[in-house]
This record gives sequence, structure tokens and C-alpha cells, in this order.
Amino acid sequence: MELRLNARPLVKSNAVVYRRPMSLKNTFALLTLLGGGAQLLSADTIQLKDAAAVTGKILAEKSDALVVDLGYTVLVIPRAAVTGVAKATTTGAPASAVVAPATGQFYAATTKAATARDVSSLVKQIGEAVVQVKTPGGLGSGFFLNEDGYLLTNFHVIEGETEISVEVYQQKNEQLSRETYKQVKIIAINKFQDLALLHIEDKNAPKFKSVTLGSSDALNVGDGVFAIGSPLGLERTVTQGILSTKTRQMEGQLYLQTSTQINPGNSGGPLFNLAGEVVGVTNMKITFGEGLGFAIPVELVKAFLDHRDAFAYSTDNPNNPFRYLEPPSRTKAPPVELK
Repeated sequence: MELRLNARPLVKSNAVVYRRPMSLKNTFALLTLLGGGAQLLSADTIQLKDAAAVTGKILAEKSDALVVDLGYTVLVIPRAAVTGVAKATTTGAPASAVVAPATGQFYAATTKAATARDVSSLVKQIGEAVVQVKTPGGLGSGFFLNEDGYLLTNFHVIEGETEISVEVYQQKNEQLSRETYKQVKIIAINKFQDLALLHIEDKNAPKFKSVTLGSSDALNVGDGVFAIGSPLGLERTVTQGILSTKTRQMEGQLYLQTSTQINPGNSGGPLFNLAGEVVGVTNMKITFGEGLGFAIPVELVKAFLDHRDAFAYSTDNPNNPFRYLEPPSRTKAPPVELK
């Protein structure tokens, strides 16, 4: 078995990595309500396929189904039939699932569990926050953490490189435009967890769309996830799968294993949950196998960002965030006389 990190061999072993298939323990009946259903105070709206909708109070959110109180009965709706959920506040207005960064906050993160949506609508909403990172030695992916041009990628994408450019894709007037920024500064690196923080410093740089960081701890095995990146240079490629396991151990580190297709060029790109929150950073796959991709859990990403000053990049030691002191000189010991 060969483990590859951005098309470079990382580990060889005789271990076998298994993929856990997603299964549903129960089959649920689907009831579609149109228009004149019972109205509840502070009701939630569950959008279904074929432009249908259910209005009621969500009692429980499971990985494979939603449990909804309609007022006169309780309905269990499979996740596969749900295209979106709008939760209501006490005043009846829908509550937003995305938490924007507060003033002075470096990145946005959710404070509570968000509801699942369909991947196509999420891609339209957050796709512009995913970028392509290029160096003379290759390319990878990345994503914006805030509107000021700070973005995250893998360390191995920029390893040994200082000439970095970032290609951003934006939707304007129903057309896709791309802009390349070449004034990119390395802010912090952690080679052991394969993370790098970059900043676009071009004078003409606009405000960028950014992602929201979620929680990989809140994921369950079998939950749906999807990735956006540039595998083999094919920018803005979307792949979808499930979380195979949350605790795959590789060289002393725990990774998220996913059946989402990941290839060279995806490295440094985001792995999203079905609420559009980043739950991991894709960084490697196992070759000669299908659906064996891995991502760095977002909890490690948050720790890296929160302590980014400790991993500050130094031009004196570009491939390592640590500086080593010279060993002290040793004085010669006096000769020992044998009697």
C-alpha cells in the first residue's frame, strides 16, 4: 500500500485501510405537505425535492433523518429528501446558520449545529472562497479564512517555495472570472501538521468571500461531506462522499478518512459538511484504491490559527517553523593519570 501526499510517496506499510460503507438502519416513509398544512408558532421550514416543503418544529436532527413535529403528528424525513432547512427564531424569522467573523476576529466559526442543505446551493454560496495555490514546483488548493485575504493551504504545497501565486475565481454577471494574485506572503507554517497560512498583499486585492469553520467532533461516521479543489489542475472540481472514520491513525496523527475523491491538486482544499462548514483540510490519499482520502481535522486547524504567532514563518529557516540554537562548545577534559 502506498500513501501519497500531493503525488509524492509518504508512507509504505503492510496495513490495510478499510472503507466503511454508509448504511441506513431504518427505512422512513416520506410525507410531502404543500401549502395549507398546519402552521406552528416559530415553525421551521424544511425544503424538500420537487419544490415541496414541510412546516413544523424540528425535534431531533439525526445523521440520516429529521424528526419534525407537525402539531398533530410527528414526521420522520430522510436526509436524502431534504434540500434545505430554514430555522425560525422566536419572532418567526429564519435564523442564519453561518456566523460571520466579529470585529477583530481572524476567522468565522459556528457556535451551534447547523442544518444540512443540498450541495449544489452550497457550492454557489461558498465556491468563490476556494482558490488554487501555485508555485514553480506544483499546485494545490486553499481557502479564505476572512475577507482580508488570509488563506489556508497545506505546508507541502508551498514547501521550499517563496514564489507563490493564488488564483481566485469569482462569479460576475453570471460569468466566471479569474484573477491571479502574485504578492503572497507566508505568515505561519506547521510542517508536522501540514498546515500553512498565507496572505495576499496585492494593492488591488478586493474583499474576498470566506468560509466558516465547523466542528469535526460533531460529525458521525456515515455523514455526508464534499470537497472543492483543483485536482490535477482542474479548478473548481466538486466531489462528494461520506465520512468513513474520524480516527484514522497515520504516523502518530489522527485524520478524517473520507470516500470523497481526492487527487493531487486537492491538497490544502476544504472538506465541507452538508451545512457548508469546513470540517477538515484535504491533504493525502492512498493510491491503488478508490475512495481512500484523508483530511486534517478542523480542530487542529483552529489550534494552529489561534496560536499562529508561535508558528511564525522565518526567512532564515524557511522550511521549518522552529529555530534551533547552536550546541555549546565543549572544553577539553583534563588528562587522567592512571596510577
